[in-house]
Parts: sequence; structure tokens; C-alpha cells
Amino acid sequence: MLQLDIFKNLKNSIIVFDGAMGTMLQKKGLKTGECPEYYNLSYPDIVYEIHKSYIDAGADVIETNTFGANRIKLRSYNLSDKLPEIVKSAVQIARKAAGDKAVALSMGPIGELMEPFGKLTFDEAYNAFAEVAVEGEKAGVDLALIETMSDILEAKAAILAVKENTNLKVICTMTFQEDGRTLMGTDPVTAVVSLQGLGLDAIGVNCSTGPDMMADIVKKMAEVSRIPILAQPNAGMPHLEDGLTLYDITKEKFAVETKKLLECGASIVGGCCGTTPDFIKLLKAEIHDTEKKTAVKEYTAVSSNTKTVFIGSDYPVCVIGERINPTGKKKLSAAIKEGNFNIIYDEAVSQEKLGASVLDVNIGVPGINEEELMSRIVSQVQNIVNVPLQIDSSNVRAIEKAVRIVRGKPIINSVSAKEKSLQEVLPIVKKYGTSVIGLTISDDGLPKDADERLRNAEKIVKAALEYGIPKEDIIIDCIALTVSSEQTAAIETLKAIKLVKSKLGVSTVIGLSNVSYGLPERQLINTAFLAMAISYGLDAVIVNPNDKITMDILNASMVLSSRDKRCERYINTYKKDDGINKTSVLSVEKKTDSNAREVLYRDILEGKKADIDRLVLEILNEGVEPLSIVDNTIIPALKDVGDKYDKGIYFLPQLLNSAEVVESAFKVLKEKMPKGMGSKGKIILATVEGDIHDIGKNIVKVLLENYGYEIIDLGKDVKPSKIADEVKRTNAKLIGLSALMTTTLNNMEKTIKILREKYDIKIMVGGAVLTKDYAMKIGADYYGSNAQEAVRIADKVFSEIN
Repeated sequence: MLQLDIFKNLKNSIIVFDGAMGTMLQKKGLKTGECPEYYNLSYPDIVYEIHKSYIDAGADVIETNTFGANRIKLRSYNLSDKLPEIVKSAVQIARKAAGDKAVALSMGPIGELMEPFGKLTFDEAYNAFAEVAVEGEKAGVDLALIETMSDILEAKAAILAVKENTNLKVICTMTFQEDGRTLMGTDPVTAVVSLQGLGLDAIGVNCSTGPDMMADIVKKMAEVSRIPILAQPNAGMPHLEDGLTLYDITKEKFAVETKKLLECGASIVGGCCGTTPDFIKLLKAEIHDTEKKTAVKEYTAVSSNTKTVFIGSDYPVCVIGERINPTGKKKLSAAIKEGNFNIIYDEAVSQEKLGASVLDVNIGVPGINEEELMSRIVSQVQNIVNVPLQIDSSNVRAIEKAVRIVRGKPIINSVSAKEKSLQEVLPIVKKYGTSVIGLTISDDGLPKDADERLRNAEKIVKAALEYGIPKEDIIIDCIALTVSSEQTAAIETLKAIKLVKSKLGVSTVIGLSNVSYGLPERQLINTAFLAMAISYGLDAVIVNPNDKITMDILNASMVLSSRDKRCERYINTYKKDDGINKTSVLSVEKKTDSNAREVLYRDILEGKKADIDRLVLEILNEGVEPLSIVDNTIIPALKDVGDKYDKGIYFLPQLLNSAEVVESAFKVLKEKMPKGMGSKGKIILATVEGDIHDIGKNIVKVLLENYGYEIIDLGKDVKPSKIADEVKRTNAKLIGLSALMTTTLNNMEKTIKILREKYDIKIMVGGAVLTKDYAMKIGADYYGSNAQEAVRIADKVFSEIN
């Protein structure tokens, strides 16, 4: 079957997607706890009727009823074996209703946290998405819509699964919280920078909020997106009236506000939760004859899970930390061979603190399985720092395995002008949408002068463009050679920087330390050369951030070259300490009486799990009581982590990393605690009946346990009677209820009512579909917007009880 290409139409007009499927299924009788996707088999006429109503309303694209149709999520309904049948039927129904319009295969999130924060592996997620994509293409869809993603690594697994197993066009949309970030802490700019290079045909945002609150997200995406943007807002926020889930934005307001998203940069629009064919009909009429706004974005950027770093003349010089590299480092080489990676993690944290914008990761020592270890170390490093990574290896397979699982957009270091290197590395750069350092070395060897560097750079850029790699993703290394053997080498490098930038329009980088090799007082040569290179237009430098003098010269040079706008970086770095911003370490030194306890505090703060067992035992052997360690080291450290989370310094990955460290510490401490001690109180957690999502609940559980609470986790899809029975059995004083689906809001209210009739107990609620006002309306005592807030609620409840 010939696939329709909606992107051809996009050149001339705005594309309109359909609205909510779940909302419509509820109107047609979908009961709480039923599997929406099973309606494709049990009630195909109802699904067809919904699709047809959207087509009649003017939708250009309709989405199959397969949002939760993956093998892992269907397991909750005991329907995993029905997956092929469900997908096939869904596509056939949509295809019949669509006529000459396009059909998109809806692919929602798996519903579980990915490693290391959960049990879902990258390969498991990839395989689950691949199965759906293959079945969808086989049945005749036109494109794949990966939607409502919160984790860019899960989104990456889904995108690769579609791209590597089908010929389908692919769109991916993320969902953001009130703070403008996804659950895992990714902002809109970082989401686009991280994902668009993977071969997406469009990117965007869905669910999250109503159209009015989505405008800022779309604007930020449009600042960096090189591909079309899809915006599918909700009809506002949900609330219950007389047992019905209603939304607070009318169809008229929805149409007007969603049209404004086109002015913000979207070129494809549609509806999500709460929208109906009436919404889409008015939207279609409202945007009639609206002109598209398109702009080609030219910039160089790399990203982590939570941060984007721009590289170029308009930005501060990018500091690429060089310390995670065993070359010339006997201690690091030995540690890597022994499988002791603590030194790597220490270097990662240290370099970020000292101002590194990107971290180079190189583990190339003889006798190791670099392909296996590189991806393992990269996975851990990216979870303890916020800055992007540079994957540095001569082993092409190790590079690919590592960039595949990076949360964000890394730099590959490097490709050279040698034919073999171009053929091996550039396909990886293209496939994964990374940036790459182009080393100006050719098959003829090291370049002799600036002109030869330029010719090698031209060859790299030309080859990259032929692969479809934007020149903005190429960073040319003009090679700093040692002046002790060839004194004119430095000036030739400086000339090359200026030539490459002016003639090729790409960013430049050098590795600093080579220039002074073999000379005394090397730092003098390094810093002078760095200042000169910045004046010639250098954009990035591979350097040791621990070298204070070099970093000082770098910061000063950025002011003098106008790269540090309004001198902000310089002022923030060198302003006098007024005594207010004391570091965590200083506070620890006052609270602890041993170096081991200080290290434990820091390890919790930095999420470093290795050697925690040994560390806790060392503190215990000093005669410190277990509860003293909890009260005077662990809880203060967790409070520090929580404060950083509240201030936007830390995000969910850091929060969970620290919780894992504490969990390991508690395993040792509990064995030494007297029986009956160590618990601050019992808390029951449950996802309400009919809701099979428990990501949020599981995150809350991890944090509460690590703050000393005993958690009775009843799981997901829990009947009110079971929760009530557990209250009676345990005499718990606090219950936490979670709901992610609008279809289960009614059950949350029902559960609270039943509990109130039987017990005097405090109830906190949370979930993406809830608001504080709604939580109070249905009888909850507290609303927890995130896991850290749940901890504060628990502390308040139990402090009042005690």
C-alpha cells in the first residue's frame, strides 16, 4: 500500500491532526479499568465512528487507537498475546474511516522508568516499540506518531525502533510539566536539540496543558527546531462534575488559542485530552488561510538530559573537560583495567563543578572490552552530571554503542580527513544526529600549515554534507602541535582557526596541552596560546578545568573578546563571597566528626553509589550509632538534595541517584539498628482502581523510603476495599493515592470517600491529571505536585502526630 506523505502538503498549508481518542471512548461507554485498545477487537464500530467523526470535522490525519498497545503495557490487561491483532485491527479501522486522509500509528510511552532509575532496559523498550511499528507498517499506516514522552532516552529508543525497522515517517512529541520540563527534567530546547537529528520528520508537544499555557513551550522549541513542530494541547485541565470528567476550556477558546500556537512556530496542530470532533471542526475553520512561518535554524549545539550547550562565536568558549582520559595517567589506566570506575565519576563531578561545559569520556586502555565498558561508563556518568558528553574513542563500535544510549546529543571525538575514518564515523554521526569533531589530519599525515588544515577541513565538511549531516554539527579541530619542535606551528594553528571560520562557517576547537609539550613552565605557553586562539575566534577548547590559572585566563579572555555577554560568567565566578552561599561541604564539616561521614554526605549529594557499603561500615566502626548517621548525615544530605531540586539545580535523575545511594546505606544500617527502630512512620501508597500507571508512585516510594518511612506499596489498579483493609491491618497514618488517567479520577474520589467513612487518616494525592484545587475538592488533605513535595507532606503529617 502506498503511504501518504503529509509533509508534502505541509509545504503549502497547515496540517490538522485529530483530537482525543480516550475522551471519545469514555463518551461511548469505556469503563474505568477497561483496556481502550481492546475496543479495536470488541467494539470496532465504535472506534470507526470516532475516527469518521474526526475526518468529517476536517482532520487531515487521524491516529490509530494504539496509544497503549505495546506488549509491556498490555501485560497489565493480560492481552500481550493479542498485540498483533489489536494493532492490525486498529489500522484497518482507521484506514477505512480515513479515506484519502492520512493515518498515524499512535505510540505512547511504555509506562515504566528506564534504567538506571527503573527496571526497563533500552533494548526492552526498543523491542517493544519495534514490534508495534512493524505491525503498524504491515497493516498500512502512513506514519508513526511517538507521543506523550517524558524521557528523551525512551523517545530515542522509540525513534530508532521505527527508523531501523520500517520505512515510516516519524513524529515525536514530548509532554511537559508546569515547570516547563518533562518528568525527567528535559526542557523544550534540549528536547529538540537531542532528538531532531535522529531522523525525525517533525517534533513537538502534546498533552501537558491547554493551548494558552503551551505557547511558551512551542516558542522555545521553534527557536532551535529545524523540522516542523506539532502542537496538540488538552482542552485545559480536567475536573469532575457529577461523576463526569470535564475540561475547563471551551471549544471556541481552544480554537482561538491553538491558532496562536501557529504564530509561536507550530505548523501542525491537533487536540489531546478532552478535545472532541467539535473542537477540531472549529480549529480547522479558525486556521483557514493562516500563513505558515518557517525559518532555517543555524547553530551548533550539544545536550545532556537537562542542558543544552551552544557552541560558536556568539557564545562563551565551550570548555571540554579532558580529565577522563587514561593517556599519560597511570592511576586512571590501572583503575579502568581493574574495573574501579570511582575515579572516573569523581573526575566527572569535579570537572563540572569547575566549569566544564562538556565532558570528554575516553577509556582506551589495552586489554579491556571497550565496546562494553564505554556504554556502561557513559550511562553512569550522564546520570551524575548535567553537562553533555563527548564520546572519545578510536573504536568505532564502542562509539556507536555509547552514543546509542546517551540521553541527549553528544559530540563524537573524532573523524579525520582520512578516507577510512570518514566512511566509518560519519554514518554514525548521521544516524544518531550527533555533533562531531573533525580532526584536520589526512592520509598524508599531520598538516604542515594553515592552508593544509583548511583543505583537510574542507574535505571533512564536504563528506559530511554528502551524508546529510548539517555543517552546524561539525566542529573542526585545527590541531595545536608542539612549538618545541616546530615553533611556527602555533601561528599556523591560529591562522587555520580564522580561515576555517571565515571560509567554511563552522565552529573550531583545539586540544590545548599539546602546544607546550617538551617545554618548562608549560602553563605559561598554554595560557598565552589560549588567549591568542580566542582572539582568532576559537569556539571550544579541550582543557583541564582543574587548572585554575588556565580557567582564569579563559574567563578573562572571554570578557575581552565580548564572548561573555555583560560579563556575567566572569562576575559570577569572581564575585566576593558574602557568606550566604556557603557550600555543602562547609556545613558538613560542622555537623560531622569524621572524614568518612563527610564523604558519605558528598556521595549522597553527588549520587555516587560505589563503595557506600564500605563507607557506612567504616563510620559504624568508629563507634557512631546508626541513628546518628541517619539524623546527622543522611537526612541533612537528602535535604540538601531536595533544596537543589526545588531550585532547579537538580532534576529527577539526580534525585533518584541520591535516593539509590541512601538505599544502599540503609541496607547496611538496618542490620545494625535495634528492632523496632529506624521507621519514622507507615505510609500506604497505591495507584487507584482502573489505572495501570505507577511511575509517579514508584518515584515517591523511593524517596519516602530513603527519608526513613516504612512504605506499604499496594501497586497499581487497587480497589478501594483493599486500601481500606490495609489501613485496618497496618494502622498507617498517611495514604498516598496516584492517578495518571482522566478515566480514573472518579475512582480517586470514590476511594477517598470510602476511606473517610471508615478511618481518621490523612490522604495525599498526586498525578499528572490532578491540580491542587481539584485535590481539595474531592476530599484530599494534601496535593503533592512531585516526589519531593510528598516527602514534605509526610514530614508535616508525622511531626504533628508525634
